[in-house]
Amino acid sequence: MNNPHIVIFDGVCNFCNGAVHFIINRDPEGTFAFTPMQSELTRELTQRFNVPNVGMDTLVLIKHGECYVLSDAALEIAKDLKGPWRFCYAFKVVPGPIRDAVYKLFARNRYTLFGKKDVCMVPTEEVKSRFLGTNT
Repeated sequence: MNNPHIVIFDGVCNFCNGAVHFIINRDPEGTFAFTPMQSELTRELTQRFNVPNVGMDTLVLIKHGECYVLSDAALEIAKDLKGPWRFCYAFKVVPGPIRDAVYKLFARNRYTLFGKKDVCMVPTEEVKSRFLGTNT
């Protein structure tokens, strides 16, 4: 995988883990790689790219040397997926503060809505190579 787009996600969030599987299933070329928010690699990447206020509820995408957070990250991911999901990028016309407010509201309630695990997910052998900074 050369120069993957790196998705940083909350590794204990059930919704986030489902989103990772959703991306994998719509990314047959393996464009995206993943690392949990709880990893040392995430700390290194967020420092290197000067990501502000990274909390467990922040989705981060590093793509072509640029860093995207919150709704910008989600839209950039959708743009590169196979199928109709790329059309979600049209939501980019909605002002960022409005998109991010909706994103933060959802993120704040995701554990209540979908639950969480005690430990980060363990990828299957089939997709293990797409996970970075994990000890699996």
